[in-house]
Order: sequence, then structure tokens, then C-alpha cells
Amino acid sequence: MLDYRLEKELTAEGFAAVCGVDEAGRGPLCGPVFAAACILPIGLELEGLNDSKKLTPKKRDKLFDLIREHAIAYSIASASVEEIDEMNILEADLLAMRRAIDRLQIKADYALIDGNIARDFPLPAKAVIGGDAISPSIAAASILAKVARDRDCIELDRRYPQYGIAKHKGYGTKQHMEALRTYGPSPIHRKQFIRFLNKDEDR
Repeated sequence: MLDYRLEKELTAEGFAAVCGVDEAGRGPLCGPVFAAACILPIGLELEGLNDSKKLTPKKRDKLFDLIREHAIAYSIASASVEEIDEMNILEADLLAMRRAIDRLQIKADYALIDGNIARDFPLPAKAVIGGDAISPSIAAASILAKVARDRDCIELDRRYPQYGIAKHKGYGTKQHMEALRTYGPSPIHRKQFIRFLNKDEDR
């Protein structure tokens, strides 16, 4: 259940601007990984706010606009396919999160990070496992990142329609796998994620 307990505890400790941070797109075979940071007014109630994975696309789109309208500050950032291949997905994910925090219109002084890793951030940070179902700030960030990534997938689909990215959002579905075997990878595919193609060639 979402509540502002974590944000209130940190405010009581003297932190003035607590941001929630989450990512979208760690698992897909293609495209950038996205992250968002969001500072909400403590106590703000947004109807339907929840972990982005539990919402329909229509509800996410509606909340995306409401969050941007009511947030004290928010930011959406990404790490490119090239950065994912160069670093690995975890490091690229953390990079996207740091970029989102850095680009907030109002500087945050504490970050609540969804997941179990919170390292190398430019401010005090805490990892919160399942945070997008606990903290409204993290839930809001999860929606911003998810909607931004889904919209990017639609654009990638226009550029590379043969893969069906708008439908499966880059995940390793049967359709996507078959398209990769038929057409080969595109520049937006993550080399580390499609090594199975090399195994196919070795058979």
C-alpha cells in the first residue's frame, strides 16, 4: 500500500526534497533504458497512483500527465544502447537514474531508489525493494519512466517496423525472436542481449 511514511521520516530528519527514482526497460532486447526522478508534495493524493506494472496503458498515460502537473519537480532520462553494451545493463541503469536526479528542476537532497542497489549517487540514497508499491514518489517515477519508454518504443517501431516493437516493447517474445532470426539485429538491439543469434549460427 502506498503511503508517504518514508518521505515523512526523511523530512523529519531534515531532508527538504526527497525524490523517488525508478527505471524502465532493463529486460528488453532493444532500445535505451529509461529512468525518472520525481519529487511530490508530501500528502498529495493522485487517484489510481500505483506501481506502473499494475496499471493499464490508458491509466498510466492519464497519471503521466497528472504527475507532471502536480509534481514539485520531475525528470526523465535514459542510457543509450551503446552505453548498455559498453557498461552492462546494471551500470547503464544506474547511469540513467543519476542523470534523472541531476536534471531535476529543483535539486533533491535525498533519493529513494526502487530495487536493492543504491550506489554512486551524488546525494544520500536508499534502496527500497518493491518501492514502487510502497512510496508514492517512487511509484510516480515508475510511471514517468514506463510511459516515456513505451512512447520511445512506438518511435523505434516506426524506424524498424519489421520487429513489431510497438506491440512487444522490445521484450524477447516469440515474434521478436523470429524477426531477429529473419532480419538480423538492427542498430537499436543490445549486443549483450542477443548473443543467442551467434549460437544459432554455430549450429
